[in-house]
Amino acid sequence: MYIAAIFTVNLASMFARDLQTPRTAAFLFGPRGTGKSTWARETLGNAWFVNLLQAEEMLLYQSQPTQFRARVLALPKDRWIVVDEVQRAPGLLDEVHYLMEEKGYRRFLLTGSSARKLKRGAANLLAGRALLKHLFPLTTHELGSTIPVPQLLRYGALPTSVTAEDDELREAYLRAYVTVYLSEEIRAEGLVRNLGTFTRFLEVAALAAGQVTNVSGLARDASISRETARGYFEVLVDTLVGSWLPAWRPRAKVKEVALPKFYWFDPGVLRAAAGGFDSPLPADFEGIMLEHLVLHEIRAHMHYANVKGTLGYWATPSGTEVDFVYSQGARTVGIEVKHSRNWKNSFRKGLQSLCEGRKAQTWVVYRGEEEMVVDGTRVMPVASFLRRLHAGEVLGG
Repeated sequence: MYIAAIFTVNLASMFARDLQTPRTAAFLFGPRGTGKSTWARETLGNAWFVNLLQAEEMLLYQSQPTQFRARVLALPKDRWIVVDEVQRAPGLLDEVHYLMEEKGYRRFLLTGSSARKLKRGAANLLAGRALLKHLFPLTTHELGSTIPVPQLLRYGALPTSVTAEDDELREAYLRAYVTVYLSEEIRAEGLVRNLGTFTRFLEVAALAAGQVTNVSGLARDASISRETARGYFEVLVDTLVGSWLPAWRPRAKVKEVALPKFYWFDPGVLRAAAGGFDSPLPADFEGIMLEHLVLHEIRAHMHYANVKGTLGYWATPSGTEVDFVYSQGARTVGIEVKHSRNWKNSFRKGLQSLCEGRKAQTWVVYRGEEEMVVDGTRVMPVASFLRRLHAGEVLGG
């Protein structure tokens, strides 16, 4: 049973997504359950759909990809053609390429929850002729600030979690999400050799989320080799469960931490993978969850609003750190995230160091209720900061 079948929700009239409709062929990547199929059906009108999650369609197009060509040629060229979970039949990309180049078809939307098989199989990624789009879990802008921050921190922003009737169903869905990810995305697709060791690694990686990632140390904790751990991280990235946040290094003369941090795509899935619905998590984990929520919102905003620039974190060996640093040309924005309801001047320590020798706009996001400006740093409650972010006031100038 696939995730979509665990809890079926009609999202068509619930949320207006910020993802813009492409004008031409595009890949749409996103983790399972983010609403890619729902968005395509609602946005692309009378599109012709190929659903590769259905076994009969997957087997047909895996064995006879030319059948896809024959069926498309019977369609008008102005009709959208959607291939759901294209990584399950990567040979179709060659057919799409042919139809675009030789027959003038341009309206293809190819969705996927994993890029691993496409990369491993050296699949034709349409030679750059298709746009690369991404669908994230819901943002506070899409939700219209209707969901309280504590719920987002505990249960995340996947549509089925958000729309569940109660917390018990949310928890059940997130547990099932991790289970189905392991059984169908990992085991059934043959992405790892030993599911048991990968399951153990998954929990260790969840507990280490949002921290500077020492792969060797994490491998020891998971009782696996360093190379195996590196390979498992590649699986997590390729299946869109998480991504690396690089260290920001503005100048060579200051010694800075260079190792990246690993962040999961959704706080609720992270909590489930870390076992947080079964036993207490470390004391600092709620702060890690808040960082994940803020990072998710920043990344989604940058993608949907086409905000150029780079995002990283900044840290020195002495322990000075800024959670997120956005950089575009001469513009630098530092964002510090604190899971505290009370303001402390010490929250600005890393931001003050960041501003030494450079001009930077600085923000502190915290769980309190008061908005303040402290020596040029804007101090914002979570909801206020996210509203300003999506209004273009944080990264946009």
